[in-house]
Amino acid sequence: MSLVDSVSDLVTRIRNAQMANKHTVSCPRFKHGEAIVKVLRDEGYIRGYTVVEKQGVCYKTIEIELKYFNGKPVISEIKRISTPGRRVYSSIKDLPLVRNGLGINIISTSQGVMSDVEARKLSVGGEVICSVF
Repeated sequence: MSLVDSVSDLVTRIRNAQMANKHTVSCPRFKHGEAIVKVLRDEGYIRGYTVVEKQGVCYKTIEIELKYFNGKPVISEIKRISTPGRRVYSSIKDLPLVRNGLGINIISTSQGVMSDVEARKLSVGGEVICSVF
């Protein structure tokens, strides 16, 4: 199974599952995707995730438990910023706030994938992967 842009696939699967009020969603496992899901869990946008290895399948999957509050999804908007055709890099000074600090940007830095809040604490910039609100 080969995808051109696996991060966009992950973001789209989460967005579609939230709109359909699903409790879990699965996607193929890849290191960058697992790091993105870990940031979403640490920031409280999803309940959790597990890496599952199914019998007879040569790849692992990530099972993501989505989070709802009063029947509405916690993630109201998730969109991809940097694409394979247009990479978006930002220094920490130029990184804008998402909805005046109510949301987060997920950034791939030299020290790993992290939220913009953590990147500001460490004073590192990098590639802006996606924004979540």
